[in-house]
Amino acid sequence: MANKQTNPRVRRSIRELEDMYTRGDKAPLENLMRAWKGIKELPVNDPNSFFIVGGYHGEPFRGPGSTDDKYWGGYCNHNNVLFPTWHRACLLRLEDALRSIRGCENVTLPYWDETEYDSISKGIPWSLTQEKVSLDGQMIDNPIRSYRFQVAINDDVQGDQSLYSKPQGTDTVRYPYSGLVGTPEDRKKSEEHNKQFNANQGTEHLNDNVKGWLNKTITLPDIAARLRLGGVHVLYALCRDAPNYTVFSNNTSAAQWNKEHPSQPAVVSLEAPHNDIHLAVGGFNIPGAAHDYSPIPGANGDMGENDTAAFDPIFFFHHCNVDRMFWIWQKKHQSTNSLTIMEGYPGTRTTDDDNVPSVGFQPGQLLTIDSPLEPFINPQTGVFYTSRECVNIEEQLGYTYTVGSLDLIKWMHGEDKAGEEELSTKKLRVSNINRGNVFGSFVITAYATVDGQEHYIGHHSVLSRWNVLGCENCRAHLTAEAYFNLDKVADKSPDLSNYRIEITGREVTQSVLNAAIADKTIEMEIF
Repeated sequence: MANKQTNPRVRRSIRELEDMYTRGDKAPLENLMRAWKGIKELPVNDPNSFFIVGGYHGEPFRGPGSTDDKYWGGYCNHNNVLFPTWHRACLLRLEDALRSIRGCENVTLPYWDETEYDSISKGIPWSLTQEKVSLDGQMIDNPIRSYRFQVAINDDVQGDQSLYSKPQGTDTVRYPYSGLVGTPEDRKKSEEHNKQFNANQGTEHLNDNVKGWLNKTITLPDIAARLRLGGVHVLYALCRDAPNYTVFSNNTSAAQWNKEHPSQPAVVSLEAPHNDIHLAVGGFNIPGAAHDYSPIPGANGDMGENDTAAFDPIFFFHHCNVDRMFWIWQKKHQSTNSLTIMEGYPGTRTTDDDNVPSVGFQPGQLLTIDSPLEPFINPQTGVFYTSRECVNIEEQLGYTYTVGSLDLIKWMHGEDKAGEEELSTKKLRVSNINRGNVFGSFVITAYATVDGQEHYIGHHSVLSRWNVLGCENCRAHLTAEAYFNLDKVADKSPDLSNYRIEITGREVTQSVLNAAIADKTIEMEIF
């Protein structure tokens, strides 16, 4: 990881490795499997073990955050400007662990190209879902399909429900399965739920669910322009147009930008499609009979819960693609050597008041390009990485990406917009949604009535904890808001009464939400 790398190692698409494997060049994919098997088998106190590296994101909680609800006990950064760079450092740490396994020194972490044709048409790459794989002449459990907890992790935060505690021997799961095993009652309920599906059925449901999230684009009758806030691939494409790093980096800053720029199309942050994939793989319900992507109730996969998401190996393949999109944005905006943070802007402080922030930070501390990305150590300095040291992936960190979807070898102004119609500036804003009324991650969905018929116009995913009221840092960012580009819909339905929202969660206090919508505590406006 020395600076000024002349020959950076290459991170390929996982489907590239699959194609090489089927053509007879099996070593790249087999070595990847071998490396993952190796880090998962290391003792839990080994710094290169998957238990240690996967646990940096959320549970097992550390320090005061392991019990005190005034702290967030995980290291991950969300809803702030460190989101892209913290996860970039996290991926590098995992890749170094993989390369520490004997015989795997040249392994790199592949990305799941979530917006290329095979993903949109087929779902998740087969190597990430196949139950058994052949390695060294033996059939073994696929090491990148799930993780079995070598020791128990316990959520002992005061006032929390401990639903995401994991007994030793528990496996991570994805949609349509349930991973709620924190209490005997929940474990029994999940066991009964999971008996409904064999491995093939589970994979089929998972791929159908992911394809639904990826492909959501809407066309209303007699309206020429399609609605731009739709499928995940649309959101990924739009986030490339974010005008600066601050609003590109996270949902908090993007929401403020959209509020301040009513005459411009809604900006999409990188964090928005990132959240969608978490909920698509973990399992989530988007309401509406024609748009119900997750029709199986009780699906509570680990990727949909911030505390345990990073223990599912697919987390790192997903985030590798998020990091690739970060690099694409950097290339497009001539930001491969520097990043600028708008000082004091929403999303640039640890907390908005005197509440206690995440590990390593002080209340209200300003986040800058030099803020530490704990717990990841830069071997060149011996101290924590900073965002400044994670800007140029090729020269500073020693890796690069193959050219996948939504990428251009050379970015030029307007090159990828030829023939597209101009975006409307009309937006629907939904704000002041209290996350305390929802257990876990949830989705804000908007509908418009056009010519007497109601249509889905978009959704916004919120990746959250099961109980935000048991986390002081979460309470410091308790409200959520969303923006939906309306394109031609606003011309057909200019009256706010023609719009409706739903908040869908695993255990939504729906009566409270309905009352909040009715008395306008939850706010809606068109501008």
